Amino acid sequence: MKRTLRINGEDRSVEAPDDMPLLWVLRDLIGLTGTKFGCGISACGACTVHLNGKPVRSCGLPVSAAEGGTVTTIEGLAAGGTPHKVQQAWIDHQVPQCGYCQSGMIMAVAALLHEHPAPTDREIDAAITNICRCGTFVRVRRAIHAIAEG
Repeated sequence: MKRTLRINGEDRSVEAPDDMPLLWVLRDLIGLTGTKFGCGISACGACTVHLNGKPVRSCGLPVSAAEGGTVTTIEGLAAGGTPHKVQQAWIDHQVPQCGYCQSGMIMAVAALLHEHPAPTDREIDAAITNICRCGTFVRVRRAIHAIAEG
């Protein structure tokens, strides 16, 4: 089925069945490979994108659920070549180790900071449920607090 999605500020047309996960539309049909496949069951968060400003796990979200909405991927987070404040904090605080999960982590943190500009540790724990196998959680928290204080 032909459908149009608004992705990173652009309307994109794709042929995809209703139940195709948004992740595969983004990666395989559109070529935006910054969003990663991790678990396929919406548990790890590597595939996190924003749908209408809210973080969603795109591996479990059918493309039909995204139609009519606005999708932002890691590729669309920066504005005009300037890194988003979360991306810059990741660089400044050397957050990533292997980096595989970090695009999803960055998207989740950007959504959290949009809702709670100065989150408490409890709010961070509740909102950031992404899994990082390298264990960069201490650096993630440090970067979040630096953004909130800055």
